[in-house]
Amino acid sequence: MHDKDLYAAILGVQTPWQVKSVELDKESEEVRVLLTMDKRYATSCPKCSAPCPRYDTRRRSWRHLDTCQFKTFLEADVPRVQCGEHGVVQIDVPWAGPGSRFTALMEALVIDWLKEASIQAVARRMKLSWDQIDGIMQRAVARGLARRGDLKLTRIGIDETSFQKRHEYVTIVTDLVTSDVVYVADHRKKDSLEGFFDELEPADLLRIEAVAMDMWEPYISVVEFYVPHAEDKICFDKFHVAKHLGDALDKVRRAEHRELAGEGDRTLAGTRYTWLGNPETLSPKGASALESLKRLVLRTARAWALKEHAMCLWNYKTRSWARKAWDAWISWAMRSRLEPIKRVARMIRKRLGGILNAIVLQTTNAAAESVNAKVQRVKRMACGFRNRERFRTAIYFHLGGLDLRPATHTKP
Repeated sequence: MHDKDLYAAILGVQTPWQVKSVELDKESEEVRVLLTMDKRYATSCPKCSAPCPRYDTRRRSWRHLDTCQFKTFLEADVPRVQCGEHGVVQIDVPWAGPGSRFTALMEALVIDWLKEASIQAVARRMKLSWDQIDGIMQRAVARGLARRGDLKLTRIGIDETSFQKRHEYVTIVTDLVTSDVVYVADHRKKDSLEGFFDELEPADLLRIEAVAMDMWEPYISVVEFYVPHAEDKICFDKFHVAKHLGDALDKVRRAEHRELAGEGDRTLAGTRYTWLGNPETLSPKGASALESLKRLVLRTARAWALKEHAMCLWNYKTRSWARKAWDAWISWAMRSRLEPIKRVARMIRKRLGGILNAIVLQTTNAAAESVNAKVQRVKRMACGFRNRERFRTAIYFHLGGLDLRPATHTKP
């Protein structure tokens, strides 16, 4: 088989295109494959498909998969056509997507590598620049978002994750059914979330059955404004309530430890994780230490009992019984004389409807919390992001559940 026939078969080149020549440069370790288009074939506008006359040709080059250890480039004199509606435009080629300087097969390989490694690592492996790899990722995400079509969301989770230090965040909306990220926006303000709901049609908003989130007032106000009957759909799940109660418990412990330490009593020294850990997963030594501490007359022990009892109130099936149980817990907490616990109790009383919704609808924000952890792994893998746009692109790329395949490809 001749070299032209070999590369035609490898590339899947079909009429009206053909391989004109193959050049090997041993010194630069490059292979250049020149393609040509038969002038007898009619051309059409790539935007509207209307038949159009040729205007001229422009030489274009694309990086392809390596041939053994040699970099391989495809080159072609690509026709431009004169369209009555769109003017002079370049036709599409079957081996690469519009605007790309890489063949579709090359982009597909880079996309596969990016799912496993950082941009820096892939750039080294593929002998490309950081910007070239980033461009492939951005085009892949743009394709995926364009292909996604209308979102049919029924249960969503809203959360924020840190972009950089100094309380810089991005807002993330997750489809709780598929665990895919469907929206990413800068900051955690009202307008951060408004952009998501503005993209939805009235029918899409009616379809939403549950919205899991933390008790962040800007998010709550946006959901109440956009989602019909939001008061019955907003869910504050167990994990967020547990975090507030855990923080309150630790404040009680620290205050009591300072008092005892001032009297020379080190009972509470080094016990933070004993109190805050899950009793069911404590080591035998930790469980024994917790039992000993619980028998002491400590404010921290009372705070711990209130926290643990609250965690048992998520197993009810009906709203009425769940409300009675939470009302009783709130009354107990308000009588506890533990100010950090009382502050959480007031918050729960104010937002009890959302807690009851989470119980009745059996909705948690666990999928969104899992996405948050994965986002942080993506950030660590990239050694952080200084550019918010690239951070959003990386989140969509790894966690959006998008179809990232190149728009076109040759068939060998």
